[in-house]
Amino acid sequence: MISIRQNIRSASIAALVMLMAISLTSCNVAKHGALPGTLRINIGTEPPGLDWEVETDSTSFDVVSNLMTGLTQYTPQLTCAPGCAKSWDVLDGGRRYVFHLRDDVYWTDGKKLVAGDFEYAWKRLLDPNSGAQYAYFLYPIVNAFEYNSKRISDSNAVGIKALDDFTFEVKLVKPAAYFIYLTAFCPCCPARKDVIEKWGKRWTDPEHIVTNGPFMLKHWAHEYKIELEANPKYFEGRPKLDKISMFMVPEQATAFALYENDELDFVDNRSFSTPDVERCKDSPEYHNEALLRNNYIGFNVTKPPFTDARVRRAIAKAIDRDVFPKILRRKERPSSSWIPKPLMGYSPQTGEKFDPEGARKLLAEAGFPGGKNFPRITMLYPNRDDVKTVTEALQDQLHRNLGIDIELQNQEWKVYLQTLHRDPPPIFRANWGADYPDPETFANLFTTFNGNNTTEWNDKTYDSIVEEAGTEQNPEKRRKLYERADHYLCDEQSVIAPIYLATQNTMVKPWVKGLKFNALDIQFYKGVSIEP
Repeated sequence: MISIRQNIRSASIAALVMLMAISLTSCNVAKHGALPGTLRINIGTEPPGLDWEVETDSTSFDVVSNLMTGLTQYTPQLTCAPGCAKSWDVLDGGRRYVFHLRDDVYWTDGKKLVAGDFEYAWKRLLDPNSGAQYAYFLYPIVNAFEYNSKRISDSNAVGIKALDDFTFEVKLVKPAAYFIYLTAFCPCCPARKDVIEKWGKRWTDPEHIVTNGPFMLKHWAHEYKIELEANPKYFEGRPKLDKISMFMVPEQATAFALYENDELDFVDNRSFSTPDVERCKDSPEYHNEALLRNNYIGFNVTKPPFTDARVRRAIAKAIDRDVFPKILRRKERPSSSWIPKPLMGYSPQTGEKFDPEGARKLLAEAGFPGGKNFPRITMLYPNRDDVKTVTEALQDQLHRNLGIDIELQNQEWKVYLQTLHRDPPPIFRANWGADYPDPETFANLFTTFNGNNTTEWNDKTYDSIVEEAGTEQNPEKRRKLYERADHYLCDEQSVIAPIYLATQNTMVKPWVKGLKFNALDIQFYKGVSIEP
């Protein structure tokens, strides 16, 4: 998923900035204490939306992950445990899944959840009129691609069917080693046809939305705060929290001041600047977790000068990736490969290494010796302090090592995402966090029909390697295929230039109990409690 860990109502900022008088020389102790039964967090920005079959970003999914439960759900170890499905059978050599649903799962309006809610939701995800960028998730299913690409019009031909109210069948074209993970992720959660058809685009408003997870959407003050309340009908029992207050404070320093003043109970990278990490890294409240999230420079390969692979390779070779952990100081790991360690397919040899001389040679071969006559281009990036720091460092390196000057442009998160999907600029800074703990979530991103591929690159060779890897059942053969795909993407074609792997840096108040972190950086709050 696309991630920004950032918009707040301008009238609210003035009040919040008053808290900035808090000392910047040490990590402050508690001021007011806990608010019983309530978890207060900062999600940094207005979610683009809460339609889990349409949205693609981490902010939206941070909310949805606590409103919805799919067929399965992640354990802290990122394995799939029963969710709405109490069990499932894998049949026909991995080509057919039969999910047996619980009979005690209810929507928040009191209606019982049935298998038809999954059939409707998955076919809605595939409906070409929905424009869902995660439709590719379901392409392993019989006729899913054909339906989504309008090659067939009959949704009944897709291998998705509710056999009865509590039995859901899925037929795959070929075995997919990663398929079960998809059933735990937000876009594959169930949905109610009657609610969506009645309210149209307004169906996710608090007064209309119905959900089946541990919390309910109670209030949404746009660009200020979202409030969730405990769902008393949740099939695993009522959560320990009564309420979650999700604030939207874009400025890291302002948000961290709120934390130090005990106005927030938990903050992560969205609220935690490098200077604050530096002064608080020895606090018992501080935690650092490695993430399956890769940051990269993306190229629109249909726009000059990045139609030429030599230019893309030159950019990739001109970047000293060791710089980023030094300027961010949050234990980031330099990365030239796309598939991150420890996933299969990772290889430290993959990707262009720092080689300024080789970079200048490639640029000269492409017709731009010493950067001469290189066109004026603008690199797009999302508006956040630490992202700005990284992008300015890239700008400086390209000037020093290649003699080219690029402009920088930032956009607020929602606008940035719209720009990438509508008309990607020639060059942009982006990142991708794993949707599930399998290399497919990275390799598939740059295939031809992936709705989140904003490079405009399509390559049949790459597509075929990734497709073969996704269906290969032998782990060693599968590893080698993903290695080959990664080498083709990052070395031979240089469609992207990976730069570093992110970490999650958090501060958690001592009264917050049961908060667990994971490498996917999906935040689940059903097991959290406040114990002053």
